[in-house]
Amino acid sequence: MREITATVPLGAPPAWAVLERRLFDALDEAWRAFAARYCGPDGRLIYHGATEDRDGADDFYEAFFNWPALYQLGGADDLLDAAKHHWEGVTAQLTELGYLVDEFERGYDWFHQGESLLLFYGICAADPRDERYRERARRFAELYLPGSANYDADLDLIRAPHNGAGGPRYGMQREWASYHAGLTSMRPYGLPLRDLPGITTWTDLADPGNAARMGAAMSERIGRGDVAVNLAATSLAVNAWLYDGDDRYRDWALRYIGAWQERAAANDGVLPDNVGPSGKVGELHGGRWYGGNYGWQWPHGLYSVGAAAAVAAVNAHLLTGDDATLAIGRDPLESVYAHARQASVTGTEMSTSDRWLAELGEEAGQPTMLVPNRHDDGGWFDFQPPQLGLPVWLWQASRSAADADRLDRLRASSGYDWTTVRPFRNKEEAGHEAPWLEYLRGANPGFPEAMLATALGQVQRRMTLIDADQADLATVHVHHWQRLNPVLTEALLQLVTGTPQVLYNGGLLPTRLAYFDADRHRPGLPADVAALVDSVRPDGVRLELLNLGLSRTRRVVVQAGAFGEHDIDRALVTGAEPGYPGDPRSYTAPAISEAEREVAVGGPRLLVELPPGRRIRLDLHTTARVRNPSHQHY
Repeated sequence: MREITATVPLGAPPAWAVLERRLFDALDEAWRAFAARYCGPDGRLIYHGATEDRDGADDFYEAFFNWPALYQLGGADDLLDAAKHHWEGVTAQLTELGYLVDEFERGYDWFHQGESLLLFYGICAADPRDERYRERARRFAELYLPGSANYDADLDLIRAPHNGAGGPRYGMQREWASYHAGLTSMRPYGLPLRDLPGITTWTDLADPGNAARMGAAMSERIGRGDVAVNLAATSLAVNAWLYDGDDRYRDWALRYIGAWQERAAANDGVLPDNVGPSGKVGELHGGRWYGGNYGWQWPHGLYSVGAAAAVAAVNAHLLTGDDATLAIGRDPLESVYAHARQASVTGTEMSTSDRWLAELGEEAGQPTMLVPNRHDDGGWFDFQPPQLGLPVWLWQASRSAADADRLDRLRASSGYDWTTVRPFRNKEEAGHEAPWLEYLRGANPGFPEAMLATALGQVQRRMTLIDADQADLATVHVHHWQRLNPVLTEALLQLVTGTPQVLYNGGLLPTRLAYFDADRHRPGLPADVAALVDSVRPDGVRLELLNLGLSRTRRVVVQAGAFGEHDIDRALVTGAEPGYPGDPRSYTAPAISEAEREVAVGGPRLLVELPPGRRIRLDLHTTARVRNPSHQHY
């Protein structure tokens, strides 16, 4: 491994570096406070309330979803053990509640299963040496391979929208046996099925007979066959493949994704959301390509179909390195972008307006690009601003001009300022892609400080909410803990690794850069070290590393790609000319003079020695996909 030493004096520490290290410290304090307040000694959540209205386990795991990612970035040494402890505790808790079979979801939709598995995927990536999690990764993936109960290998489909360790689980949630008007949280999404005689408006569901008919029809039609959100199950296979390259997992994931891409091609390029038990699109919905569970018609449309397709696209690209495999994620976006219109958020009826009011703030009243999120017999509807995380991840995977151009088109059509960093935090802990993209293209120089300050403010708010929380933990709502999880990773992923926040509904996390502490032999930045990626391009990335410490040298390994798949061919590095620190009799330090030199690397990693109070800029020139990705040991 090539080694270089930073020689440029730090001088006055940049504000971004001080804020970044402060954020690491704050997050370390915050996760400990959360665990102390909400978890029992065995790691489970303190909760003894009723769970009859829930069929799935996602909300329990989601409270810790990003803890392993923080560890991989440089969080506390004991954070990984804590994440494992809570996974084990919650898994035991959910097994007792009847949600799990052999440590895996008994059977639920993949919009939610994807959410619950982020914690597991993060642990696997952070510690691939742990044989317990390797065995689980393989065992969980086997649930979907040919020969399993869930997968019909003759028709290339997963047999039911709800599936898991118990095999296909036909039907819908128990509480929806009578789908009635009192389900107020579902009212913004309208009727699940729009073709039942005598049920044309939400108020028709106030009639018990209509509610029972709707529930029965949902069970029979929405609760059977394959659906597009099942594409997120491919992350299980890719996660297992990353351990040892077993092509059984690779082959199944590509086969299943390919089957859905063929269905999209046969549907004029639009990814359908449902396949019937005999393998026909629209079989249970009168020939309609829309109408499946978590599909284009109900409840979320693009938010669920597009997310699963993007997860599958990134997975296929990880497996092959082929940009053409990203079509499964690109097609749904282009399908809705083709119907875009200009209107304001405040002047448009939409199912999730609260999200966009937070993201756009005072500019929500300005005309901007809105795209349809859903489709029914009347055509495309539910117009909302584009969710940037989806096209950003396609660009992250390919680095291609076509995916960059798509983002440029979105920017040009937006009626709001992409440079503004607003102090909000949504469920996915995402939504700040626009100001980050502007920073990367040199148009938003204050972004690092603004984003880090916003993150610190959100941690402080969560800590204040935890401190003021007087709720009875035995009976709280099952979303209570995830609403108070004080761990944030979006800002650190963007600034430290040049990577967007993980795709929340089941994405893996192939970061653009990864770091390892060479002295502590663990992932992440060493203590005192701050990193800032300020430019990315198809053939490389530029970053700055510095050591804020006063007495200890730190050694950090910089790796191209979280899974070691890329090579650093060469690096342009900054070095200091002689002269610092100057004559002690002088009241001021001498001017710092820098020079740039080229260093040959020729491998996936570069070791950087950072003496105290030194910094270095690295312009890394890389070659993509030199080797197959794999979970990285260090």
